[in-house]
Amino acid sequence: MNALAHPVIRSGFLLALIALFGTGLLAAVNEFTRERIIEQEKQRTLNQLQQIIPTGKFNNDLLTDTIEVNDTEFFHHRDAVTIYRARMDDRPVAALMTVTAPDGYNGDIRLLAGIGIDGTVLGVRIISHRETPGLGDPIELERSDWILGFTGKSLRNPDSRYWTVKKDGGQFDQFTGATISPRAVVRAVHNALLYFETNKRSLFDQPAEHGNTE
Repeated sequence: MNALAHPVIRSGFLLALIALFGTGLLAAVNEFTRERIIEQEKQRTLNQLQQIIPTGKFNNDLLTDTIEVNDTEFFHHRDAVTIYRARMDDRPVAALMTVTAPDGYNGDIRLLAGIGIDGTVLGVRIISHRETPGLGDPIELERSDWILGFTGKSLRNPDSRYWTVKKDGGQFDQFTGATISPRAVVRAVHNALLYFETNKRSLFDQPAEHGNTE
């Protein structure tokens, strides 16, 4: 007698086949979805970078010409700082750093700060934050143009002692009813400038690490 002819055995065999097929299908979908998510993250990161440095200003692959640094002396945070290095015909043009400000009102504020080879801020964008809606969230470009005020600034414009909000005697505006968020962002950008000035030569001499999509 054929073992598969027994109803119970036949049903069990069919269920096993269905389970095997389902598992394979799920694995294939997950792999396809994972690749799409990775690709979307890369595109999102590239779009953020190109908001700060337009395509015509560099001709290398920003997503692969990266290094990661850990320096709590400058950045005051344990997270590694990813640095995307922009070059034109192998000539250093700018460094774009993913910096974490640890002292936001509701926790970490992650931002992207672009610094030209001359030490001038090319632009700053907020990547993520948990600041209070309506109070701290004007640090986002979508909420206000406050973040654009960093463009063109450097360690000499203004002098380092004025790299804070006006409430603390500096030159950067704060928001009505909210000083902590802008203060944290100003400090983080200033720290990025200090790190760049101190380590500019070595930043562009180090061999590239793996690409980063964050």
